[in-house]
This record gives sequence, structure tokens and C-alpha cells, in this order.
Amino acid sequence: MKADAKTENEVMDTVKHCFDAFVKRDLNGFLSFFATDPDVVVIGTGRDEKCIGIDEIKAIIGRSFSQFEDGRFEFGWHSVSAKGTLAWLVTDVTLYVKIGKREIVEPLRLTCILEKRGDKWFIVQSHDSLPAVGQKEGEAFAT
Repeated sequence: MKADAKTENEVMDTVKHCFDAFVKRDLNGFLSFFATDPDVVVIGTGRDEKCIGIDEIKAIIGRSFSQFEDGRFEFGWHSVSAKGTLAWLVTDVTLYVKIGKREIVEPLRLTCILEKRGDKWFIVQSHDSLPAVGQKEGEAFAT
């Protein structure tokens, strides 16, 4: 169920604008891209970053904002599928954040489920992960 070009562009724009708000450390802007349903889910890369509901998302993202000064991102490979008012996205995102004098580079794998409500797409579930360190190309497990 590959998304048509219009849907793909809308979904990608939504997620890119969400990341824009993230690197600008704009909490309200960031949260505006998420559904306010009590069961909206965000799973981050940290062991403790499992959030259900806007209040938990707000706390984790607020913590993230306090730990970097500046950031930018680049989107890479992606795939968007859709059916009705639902769309799902998988993409590579390279996130660059400045912490003190260091720039941290995180090669994220992002999966999102979005729902269109009216004329706007909202993220209802998001999961970031990092590729396994130590897993060589062609191998199934990190050794």
C-alpha cells in the first residue's frame, strides 16, 4: 500500500517539521505534531525512553532539550505507505547535536504511524532506534 506522492510528501513534511522543532528545542512546536490521545506512544533510543501520553513525551523531550545546545538533521532513505487516514513511515535520520564542544552524530532509524485528522497529519506512534554497534554487514547478530 505504497502512499501516493501527495500523501508521501505530506507525511515526510510533517516528520521533517517535527524534527525542525526538535533541533530548535521548541517543545510546544514539537508536541504539536503528535496526537493528544492518551495512548500516543514514543519510544526513544534510551533504555528508559518509553512514553505513553503527551505528559510522558513532554518530560522525555524536555530532558533531551536540556542536554544539547544546537542541532541539525538529515533524512535519508525512506518508505511511506498508507491506507485511508493512516500512514506509516520508515526512514533513516542522521541527527547531529552539539554538547559542549563536541558534536554527537546519531544514525537513527525512525518508524512512525500517523493519522490524518482534518487536513493535518499527527504522529500517533514513533520509535527511534540505533543500528547495532559491532554488527558487521552480512551478519545477523553483533559479535
